[in-house]
Amino acid sequence: MTKTIFEKIADREIPSNIVYEDEVCIAFTDAFPLSKGHTLVIPRKPVPDIYDLDDETGAHIMKVVSKVANAIKDAFGPAGLNVVQNNGEYASQTVFHLHFHLIPRYEDEYDGFSYNWKQNPDERTDEQKKEIEEAIKNRLDV
Repeated sequence: MTKTIFEKIADREIPSNIVYEDEVCIAFTDAFPLSKGHTLVIPRKPVPDIYDLDDETGAHIMKVVSKVANAIKDAFGPAGLNVVQNNGEYASQTVFHLHFHLIPRYEDEYDGFSYNWKQNPDERTDEQKKEIEEAIKNRLDV
């Protein structure tokens, strides 16, 4: 099986600008950054997407995402920061190794990043909303 570019980075087979690493994950600046400080956080082991992420690795990665986000904030003082994580080709995932983009946002600086997010009122009936709620709840393993 062919390694993804992120596996190659984690294995030091290709160069990258690593800002953090431990036994579970690694963080490095994006090779094609949208803004100063744009960083990726990935698990070391190959995990294709969030659907295959185990609880322990997920909890650890979120701690690292927060730690790296705060380091970016302290280093560059952005006005905001987006955390973006895509799953599946239809959701714009291009590297099939779980990764979180930390994209600092600066006032008066166009970075080319935007969401095309249109909030529409939910016109479902209360019964339909309840069915959706129950469908999700019934599949949670809690």
